[in-house]
Amino acid sequence: MDDLQRRSLSADLIAGVSVGLVAIPQSLAYAEIAGMPAYTGLYATAFPALIAAFFADSRYLQTGPVATTSLLVLGALTPLAAQKSPEYVALAALLAVLVGAFRLLLGVLRLGRIADFMSQPVVVGFTSAAAILIAGSQSDKAFGVLNAPSGLFDKLLYVVSHPGEWGIAAIAVSLATAAIVVGGRRLHPLFPGVLVAAAAGIALGATGVLDLPAIGSVPSGLPTISLALEWSALPSLLLSGAVIAVVGFAEPTAISRTLAAQDRERWNASRELVSQGVANLSSGLSGGFPVGASFSRSALNKVAGARTRWAGFVTGATVLAFLPFAGVLSDLPDAVLGAIVIVAVVKLVRVGEMVRIARRSPPQGIVAWGTAVATLLLAPRVEYAV
Repeated sequence: MDDLQRRSLSADLIAGVSVGLVAIPQSLAYAEIAGMPAYTGLYATAFPALIAAFFADSRYLQTGPVATTSLLVLGALTPLAAQKSPEYVALAALLAVLVGAFRLLLGVLRLGRIADFMSQPVVVGFTSAAAILIAGSQSDKAFGVLNAPSGLFDKLLYVVSHPGEWGIAAIAVSLATAAIVVGGRRLHPLFPGVLVAAAAGIALGATGVLDLPAIGSVPSGLPTISLALEWSALPSLLLSGAVIAVVGFAEPTAISRTLAAQDRERWNASRELVSQGVANLSSGLSGGFPVGASFSRSALNKVAGARTRWAGFVTGATVLAFLPFAGVLSDLPDAVLGAIVIVAVVKLVRVGEMVRIARRSPPQGIVAWGTAVATLLLAPRVEYAV
């Protein structure tokens, strides 16, 4: 191995481990958005990131649970089963396999331009409204409200309109979490704010000083690879699987194009569809749920010095190595996860961009604002808005 290869391997190891440590608490939070038990977020990170590395075109793209795709999963499965129930978990695994199969087929057929069918106004309107719904889904945790309704928008309205039910301890923990994540990011791009906040939350939860709801029991050990899925539910999930496969691919497309343009590199969308397809197949077969690509983790991967797509492999290996010790997460307060999600998605609310679109082109403005309003009104079936 020559010196250049050694430097590349070292850079990928450092970047991959750095992203993996951030992905652990993030994946727990995004699993909660999807209506899944928090620990399944780890399953949806480990093997998908490992497998995607063999097929990925972008050297920076980090695969795993993401907020928007998790919201789409929630919308697809809520009418079919109770959240976090064994049936719901089984349906989520089958949905991931379907999403993977659709993306793999699109990639093999070289239909990478499928994501271009979603116009910019639609994407901006949808992601802005989705971010509001995602933040709303975590508002009861961040504010310590125990009796909020289950509806996404209803929950947000309830929390905002019932300040008498806010919990001081939960709010304090949420603010501290946000300060660590945001402040750390401003201190240095490589500061692992999410990891530090999660570690502090676990330590605080273990002391029992504050009576805060925590994520509870987390199984330790590797996930089971199984083909024994709820195949009888296949017809009821076909449409949702196709929609998530296409709509959810808009995010990896935007991330990969942006990062490739920064380095003046070409990017193959069809090849990335294949990588995202096999990633979702592996997620479903290992007890996870549909996954996508994270802008924050992909950006961190680049800043941390990743040289090749094998940094993603290292990320998956890092999470996989952590699974036998995942029990330490049981004391992590829900308020920490809620704050992590809210901080991550608040920047996706792009009202200013929607106003600029409307000024530049009133018809496109109608599309952007119409998509946003439809997304809010149709929640949790947000895919219908698109």
